[in-house]
Amino acid sequence: MIQTPGLLLTLGAFALMLGPLVFFHELGHYLAGRWFGIKADVFSIGFGRELAGWTDRRGTRWKLSALPLGGYVKFAGDMNPASQPDPAWLELPPAERARTFQAKPLWQRAIVVAAGPIANFLLAFLILLGFAMAFGQDRTPTLIGSVMKGSAAAKAGLKPGDRITALGGRPVDTFEDMIFYIQGRAGEAVTVDIVRAGAATAVQATIGREHVKDRFGNEGDIGLLGVGPVAPVLQRVGIIEAPGVAARKVGDLVRMTAENLTQLISGQRSIKEMGGAIRIAKISGEQMSLGWVNFVGLVALISINLGFINLLPVPMLDGGHLFFYAIEAVRRRPVTPQIQEWAFRGGLAAILALTLVVTFNDLGAIGLWKQVSGLLGPG
Repeated sequence: MIQTPGLLLTLGAFALMLGPLVFFHELGHYLAGRWFGIKADVFSIGFGRELAGWTDRRGTRWKLSALPLGGYVKFAGDMNPASQPDPAWLELPPAERARTFQAKPLWQRAIVVAAGPIANFLLAFLILLGFAMAFGQDRTPTLIGSVMKGSAAAKAGLKPGDRITALGGRPVDTFEDMIFYIQGRAGEAVTVDIVRAGAATAVQATIGREHVKDRFGNEGDIGLLGVGPVAPVLQRVGIIEAPGVAARKVGDLVRMTAENLTQLISGQRSIKEMGGAIRIAKISGEQMSLGWVNFVGLVALISINLGFINLLPVPMLDGGHLFFYAIEAVRRRPVTPQIQEWAFRGGLAAILALTLVVTFNDLGAIGLWKQVSGLLGPG
């Protein structure tokens, strides 16, 4: 039986996740700007018409806006929320001009821009740090305890008692490492390095494909090797070890995000797997219905995705600004305003096109297109 968390829980969970993530991201920009003495004119959660807000003693307008799908910090010297430079900043009195974003050295501007994504990674780190201390870490060894009949492992000749040391050339220390590697590689041929009876050897395996469907009706294919552990091992984590454990988890999730993007670009994964706000809202409600631990774990994952995506060298994103700063550092002068303008237009067009694609996918994921097809009938 398919369970649904309900519309109110879904919307509430989405707001509870997205609001803090956007706030934390923009807070990174804001605090870095303050550190370097840059005046912030606006700190907004959402875009468009202001719904509520106040102005603090530093002259920053803090506001909640109508379209809650992001946010921005508009520094003095910015022409718009995309941080395009306003030519009028040159006409300001020297004292005011010194507090604008554009007046700061290149390295300071780069830190301010990078601080947003870094804040997202820091938030995920703090969540995973708490998880490590509360629940410990899985240290189940990669010693094979069982092999499923007819599985990819069985076809490759893997046997109980073998210890897997690497997959596709990547060392694996725990069963969790193996699952991380395998689940996103259905149908791929990989080299499996093992130790058998004390001797190192390697076998070739084609990762199997399993179609799964969860309690909420979400379906998809995952990779499956078909081996089981000898016995699970859960290790307690102390306050000294926890930061290292959390940092490794963040690194694993960043690597997974990068690999997923690479697979989408290369065509190894279908573009239909891409999701946007509607799908994130749906998953938020589902995870909230499973409990706070699941929901907070999702927040960590989405925070890492948000930080990673913002670092891509796409105009309109933080990574686009950093890309221009890198060019400026090499050329010893900024890219011309005309080139920046065309780049930002192209970046905006690309983001809008991507938004349309993921929205189309999201509507399909919630069954809208099937309903429309049913209403239209055959032919």
